[in-house]
This record gives sequence, structure tokens and C-alpha cells, in this order.
Amino acid sequence: MKSIAHNTGTKVLDSVVTVGTGWILFIAILKQIPYSWKMRREILEQMHVVLIGSMPLVITTSIFIGAVTAVQAVYQMEGYVPMKFLGSGVSRSVFIELGPVIVALVVGGRICASYAAELGTMKVTEQIDALEMLAIDPIRYLALPRFLATLLMLPVATVFADFFAVFSGFAVSVLTLDVTISTFNEGLFMLFKTSDLFSGLIKSVFFGGIIGMSGIYFGINTRGGAEGVGQATMMAVVGTCLSVLIADYFLATFLFQLVFG
Repeated sequence: MKSIAHNTGTKVLDSVVTVGTGWILFIAILKQIPYSWKMRREILEQMHVVLIGSMPLVITTSIFIGAVTAVQAVYQMEGYVPMKFLGSGVSRSVFIELGPVIVALVVGGRICASYAAELGTMKVTEQIDALEMLAIDPIRYLALPRFLATLLMLPVATVFADFFAVFSGFAVSVLTLDVTISTFNEGLFMLFKTSDLFSGLIKSVFFGGIIGMSGIYFGINTRGGAEGVGQATMMAVVGTCLSVLIADYFLATFLFQLVFG
């Protein structure tokens, strides 16, 4: 019993320490934002990694998400709801929920693993210590570009995902589900709200920050050589996925009920 209590207490304390050090790192990154212009080359390089490198994955995922959404919507609506609402059901599901969340999970897994592995390797091989000895701030040089890249590029990736998902849902509905083009478009434009699109983009900004922070935090705090790098990479990916889903709940429950309710 004492052993269980001890282990539980240790894990709770470790979690508190992780949250505390994470906030300290976040504040340290925010303090470096005024120097963003000086780091513009590094930021643009990381933007290319986040957006261009992830586009094949984003497009492929969004196409099948849109197709599945259309199939499920027709199955649920057939005989109960007029098919003219199909376009609205697909688009609003994608804009508000599926687009930002799926993109965050897919891109987050890729980017977090990359950040954690890269920074973790630099940490265990003492490259970060070498930067500090050369009077180069590792937060400004390593963390700031990666954080801003994910913060700014995830909404852009979400816009692409929304487009391909809705187009895929449209194509599947017309080609395989016996829905006419005019019927799908009627629902798509009849109930379209700009707030639906922007609500998903606001979510993606938060998700981008979570992704960047998770990869940076676990990478910079890597310990234990090659094994530690692997552990940090795993923790970064798992932590990102859980954090995105938890944040999605609170954003949907509080923010969008207040702003768009």
C-alpha cells in the first residue's frame, strides 16, 4: 500500500513539475517574440517543414475524412432528413470539428516526433550546451522558430484540409450516393456561416501552439542518451494527441458557445 501511494505521489509531483516547467518555457518563448524578425530565415525554414512537408499527409487524410463524412451523413439522414441538408452537414462537420482536429493529430504526430528527436539529439550530444557557451540563446535560436511555425502554419494546413474534405464529400455524394450537384450545393451554401469556418481556424491556432510546445519541451528536456531521445519522442507524440483532444473539448464547450452560440 505504501509503495502504491509513493508511486502515485511521485507521478503527481512529476506531472506538476512538467506543467510548471512547460509554462516557464512558454513564457521564455513569448519573451523572444520581439526578436522574430532577426530569426526570419529560421522561421521560414520551419514553416516550410511544417506546411509543405505535411501537405501530402494532410491532403490524403482530408480526402478520406470528407468521403467518410458524406457516407455517414447520407446513412444517418436517409428517410429522416431532406438530402438538401447534406452539403451543410458535411461542411459544418469538417469546418468546426473534423478539419482542425484531424489535421492537428496528423501533423502533430509528424512534427512533434521531428522536433523532439532533433532537439533531443542536440541535447544529449551537448550541442545546446555549446550554443549557450557561444552566447547564443537556444530558446531564441531553436524554440522560437519552431513554435511560431506550428502556430502560424497549422491554420493554413487546416484551410487546405477543409477544402479537400468538402470537395471529396461532394464528389462521393454525387458519384456514388445518388445525390445531385444542385442538391448538395443548395445545402452547402444555404446554411453556410463564416463563423463555422473561423471557429475551426481559431481551434487550429491553439492546436498549433500545443504541438509546437510539446515537441520543443520534450526535446529540450531529453535525458539519457539514445534511449532518452526515443522516450522523449514517444512522450511528445502521446502528449500532443491527448492535449489536442482535451483542448478541443474545452474550446468547443466554452469559447464557441460564448462567441458563436
